[in-house]
Amino acid sequence: MIQEEPGAPELHAAASGVQKSRLVKTLRRGDIVLFIVAAVISADSIAVLASGGPEGLVWSAFIGVAFLVPSALVFAETSSTYPEEGGPYQWVRRAFGRTWASVAVILYWITNPIWLGGSLAFIAGSVWSEYVLPTSALGDLVVKLVFVWVAILLAIISLKRGKVLINIGAYAKLFVLLSLTVTALIHVAQVGTAGVDWSAARPTAAGFLAIVPVALFAFVGFEAPSAASEEMHDPQKDTPAAIARGAGITLIAYLAPVLAIILVTPADRTADAGVMQAIEESYAVFGSAAGPLMTITAVAFVYALMTQGSAWMIATDRMQAVAAADGTFFTTRLGEFSARLGTPVRMNVVSGLVATVFLAAATLLVHGTAAAVFGVVLTQAVSTLLISYVVILPAMIRLRLVDDVPRPYEVPGGRTGYTALASVMCAFVLLASIAAVVPGVLEGLLGLEYDFLEEWGVSRVSFEFFTVGTLVVVIAAALVGRAIGARETAVPAEPESTVRH
Repeated sequence: MIQEEPGAPELHAAASGVQKSRLVKTLRRGDIVLFIVAAVISADSIAVLASGGPEGLVWSAFIGVAFLVPSALVFAETSSTYPEEGGPYQWVRRAFGRTWASVAVILYWITNPIWLGGSLAFIAGSVWSEYVLPTSALGDLVVKLVFVWVAILLAIISLKRGKVLINIGAYAKLFVLLSLTVTALIHVAQVGTAGVDWSAARPTAAGFLAIVPVALFAFVGFEAPSAASEEMHDPQKDTPAAIARGAGITLIAYLAPVLAIILVTPADRTADAGVMQAIEESYAVFGSAAGPLMTITAVAFVYALMTQGSAWMIATDRMQAVAAADGTFFTTRLGEFSARLGTPVRMNVVSGLVATVFLAAATLLVHGTAAAVFGVVLTQAVSTLLISYVVILPAMIRLRLVDDVPRPYEVPGGRTGYTALASVMCAFVLLASIAAVVPGVLEGLLGLEYDFLEEWGVSRVSFEFFTVGTLVVVIAAALVGRAIGARETAVPAEPESTVRH
């Protein structure tokens, strides 16, 4: 049985800074489904998956079946078994102790403010300027800053109100993707495909290694709602059902638009095509109405991107706030949930500041070697979400093997089935993490060509210096935060493990 060490403070004790009375039960099953849709389905990932052409579609479908389905099953069981605020932080803490939990959650959290300010804001700004209202350089910066801080504001307001806006964002996203798919089919029926070469769908090792990090980044996140488990009405019953529905929607919502982009985009432009470009191509079937429809769709697209960022902030800021409250992230003040709003406002603001710093850096570093280096750092920082599962998944496996708590939902095959599926997920995550941290190595082992300088714009030595450096900085921040937080809350650093045999 897994339990706290004698004398260890309860995670939600008043001294921890997380007051259960401030967590209002707000989320119902439908809200959890829409939260998954808002967070997991990523329009920028759809564009990258489509850039692989027919082969990209084949590998996306394969990884969807081989990784996404096991992921949904495993996280459904774990989330319903441990319905505690903080989700993955709680799981790793139970299995491996506070230090490992602090490392896992900072890797999980840091991706999202950086992604919000360093990627989503730029996509949104480009779409806004091209399809809604042309902007100057200053206007573009203002649009991006507004995008970031409105996304943060949606995470700050009470979940009772915020969930409504997140739900609308989920519907907006489905509207955009459905518009793309349906109009692409109409376009194909009227003028045919854009010369798709289906012989290029033949799977290759090089194609797999190129697509696997992107596909895994696209398909993770079914555990995100568990960060707000104690704000759900019935997490043990609703979470498994919601994840099952969300997983089905997610798989269709990725594969159908990827196919649509491939059908309407000439092969020589697929690598540069995005969701909005493919929609623009398809909307030609509407004649003079295409312009106004593009504007409406673009507004929906930007709003969907904004609420996607907000959904991840709602989840990851809660995880990091619980870590702070537990004495593993600098100060318990960052773990305090607002008495009026029931949200971790201070942690939300920290995320907003991180996003703003990366927005400013991405705006300034746009040329030459500095831009290439920043691109490497940004890519690695965003990849830390995937790397965090290198800790989270083994923790989940350990819990399943040694913890005999009742499980409201079990994956097929019970403990054996769970362990097998989670092990498959671990294999995928390790493979993708290697591809992210040391790209080209796996290709070299398989005898495949990989032009590192052309791919990244920097030498391998420079790449690894900044890649490993980014990881070292993030992990060092976790360890320093753990040490400072432990002193503040008088949480003993040892023993770390909470497993008893």
